[in-house]
Amino acid sequence: MKKEFEALYREYFPRIYAFLFKLTENRDLSEELTQETFYQAFIAFYRFRGDSDVFTWLASIAKHTYFRWLRKNKRQIDSVDPEALIEAYSESTSEHTEDTVERRMAAERVRHALAELPKKYRDVTILRVYADMSFQQIGDALQISENSARVIFFRAKKMMMEAIQDEYEL
Repeated sequence: MKKEFEALYREYFPRIYAFLFKLTENRDLSEELTQETFYQAFIAFYRFRGDSDVFTWLASIAKHTYFRWLRKNKRQIDSVDPEALIEAYSESTSEHTEDTVERRMAAERVRHALAELPKKYRDVTILRVYADMSFQQIGDALQISENSARVIFFRAKKMMMEAIQDEYEL
């Protein structure tokens, strides 16, 4: 079992670290949370039945580890920097000052809209955008159907856009 878990650790460490780094934007914290994720996974490894993809299982543990850290440190989910959301949907990488200011303003709009989403919508959005998980993987992680994950993500995007439009009169 130890060798199997070591192989799993080597294979998935970079992806779990990247997922947590996108949430925290802090290398040290991401490293710490990734280690805690794999520790929790090691403890529960005997219970993993293979009903879902290994990455889905690990990402779910990572998400819960991160949320536990937020609660413990009395931080809110809106501390998640959604700059990655902007980058994920932005084709331009211009370095003009005007573009940078616009991107920061857009990031603030997204941060606020993401924070206002109900928990299930926020969870699906974070897993889809930050972890780059498929809808099937999200469904497995959140114990909902793949179709429900699709619908929730679609509605979350719509809710975020409406919130942004209402708040900033766009």
